[in-house]
Amino acid sequence: MTADELTGRARSHVVELEPGGCVLHREAIEPFVALRNAAKSAGYDLVAVSSFRDFERQRTIWNGKYRGERPVFDRQGRALDISSWSVTDRVEAILCWSAMPGASRHHWGSDIDVIDRAALAPDAAVELVPEAYCDDGPHARLHAWLSENMARFGFFRPYVSLRAGVSPEPWHLSYAPVSTSALRALTPSMLCDAWRASDIDGVEWLTANADILHARYVEDVDAPDRE
Repeated sequence: MTADELTGRARSHVVELEPGGCVLHREAIEPFVALRNAAKSAGYDLVAVSSFRDFERQRTIWNGKYRGERPVFDRQGRALDISSWSVTDRVEAILCWSAMPGASRHHWGSDIDVIDRAALAPDAAVELVPEAYCDDGPHARLHAWLSENMARFGFFRPYVSLRAGVSPEPWHLSYAPVSTSALRALTPSMLCDAWRASDIDGVEWLTANADILHARYVEDVDAPDRE
């Protein structure tokens, strides 16, 4: 992928699977459809509620949280008021659950957030929270099925372990043949170039700490399972 594709500033690498629906890297389309069909045969309605997300969308999310216009939560899911916090603390709070613009794995078209639509009432809100994927949560059975089957289709969970950076996200799947190479290719300098060309809140602090942020929030992920 090019630098613009890696940072979400181009979409030449992605394809819309269905109108208004899932958008994925062209190489991930067939494996995702196969995964979804296998899940359907097992009794699950696997739906990607988030797929490709471009730089501008991630910038909007980032700036909204930085300015206090969107909610920010701690690792326990409690709402935070970060309006008076230092830049360092503000950025670290946002990064628990949201990627920096240009650094989201969703830019690559390889990563999706999934639910079991069949487990929800027609009018139920989709909640991407850990509790929904464990114990008696609505997506717990799908979660267990994916743990047993997703690697056969090339998918894995990059955010499983409790790390210093991103919090665990049991809903987040990644197509390894695309995301592994994308991870190797995305560099701190690419991120800085993308940030300097855009209206990103906290850009001076971000660029000054790009190497540390890249190591902690981009590189430090769980590796794909070996089949």
